[in-house]
Amino acid sequence: MPYWRALYGLIATGLLTAQVKYSNEFLKIGVGARAAGLGNAQVAAAVDATAAYWNPAALVETPNYPQLVLMHSEYFASVAKYDYGTLALSLPENRRLALSFIRLGIDDIPNTLRFYDGISYDFGRITRFSVADMAAYLSYAQWLRDTALAIGGSVKVIHRLLGPFATAWGFGLDAGLFYRRGPWRAGLVLYDGTSTFNAWTFNTEAFETAFLLTGNAIPQNSIEWTRPSLRVGVAYKLLAHRPLSLWPMADVVVFTDGPRNALLVGRPLSADLSVGLEVSYKQWAALRLGLTNFQRAVTASGQRTFTFYPTTGVGVRIWHFGLDYALANFTGFSQGLYSHLISLRLDFHPSLTRRLLPAKGG
Repeated sequence: MPYWRALYGLIATGLLTAQVKYSNEFLKIGVGARAAGLGNAQVAAAVDATAAYWNPAALVETPNYPQLVLMHSEYFASVAKYDYGTLALSLPENRRLALSFIRLGIDDIPNTLRFYDGISYDFGRITRFSVADMAAYLSYAQWLRDTALAIGGSVKVIHRLLGPFATAWGFGLDAGLFYRRGPWRAGLVLYDGTSTFNAWTFNTEAFETAFLLTGNAIPQNSIEWTRPSLRVGVAYKLLAHRPLSLWPMADVVVFTDGPRNALLVGRPLSADLSVGLEVSYKQWAALRLGLTNFQRAVTASGQRTFTFYPTTGVGVRIWHFGLDYALANFTGFSQGLYSHLISLRLDFHPSLTRRLLPAKGG
């Protein structure tokens, strides 16, 4: 039957072709609709709880009360779901703490490995499973005393799930710097500074028979590594005290895992660029534009060119609620794969908590 043969091939490809170079790529997609609308140029310009992902040191820019950000988006005609949530907390002496969670998954996949037992076909033996990549972050930031420089870091735990067939657990560290002086902001982040690892465990009993029947090799328990990458960014806020303000920003990301299809390609380093512009009115409405995914391409006539993907988005803030929307493509494919991203931000300002919580003795 073509159905179960196709499933064998899908599982075999997923298990056997994982490379160190593309380990944990789901952590490079980015989070937050505001960031997506700005081409992911956020190392120096993240101003809400999403800074825990982009630059943990920039968490010092968040308010001195709790802030919650939630995001949802869908990819590949809604086949894959991408969800993110983070809660930033204020600590004494202008310190910040944040808890974050990321999940990219495909759910309700038919498992037809037992559909045919060599004698008969039985739809009752078809089950469902999920493939998901997940990560949890614990982030911390603080200002260095009597300076305009902040430091921060994140500890991240990674869990990857391939239905009943395989699981992986990983651990990594990110570290960042953030500098603010007048309208200028600058940031630097080292992602996966110690080389993040994933330890894979395979439940071969769930697929060994099928793999042997189709001539596929049986995968072995293994460890894959995500090599460090460096991201540097700058932002400059124009007309910051006027009703209409402009905020241009740019990031450069440097990969250390060899050649990538990026703006600058080399061995062992490759570099890419993200740029964005935010136009805001009185802090309650914003229009965003960005450029990202710069790549080298060759036309049909053999001419070498650069390609990139534009992004756009809008944001509104009403009282202590913020809603952001973006239309962006971070998959690296060219046609029909722009995705809608929506983020909700909630500021637990004291005035809000007083309205939501009953007064003592009331």
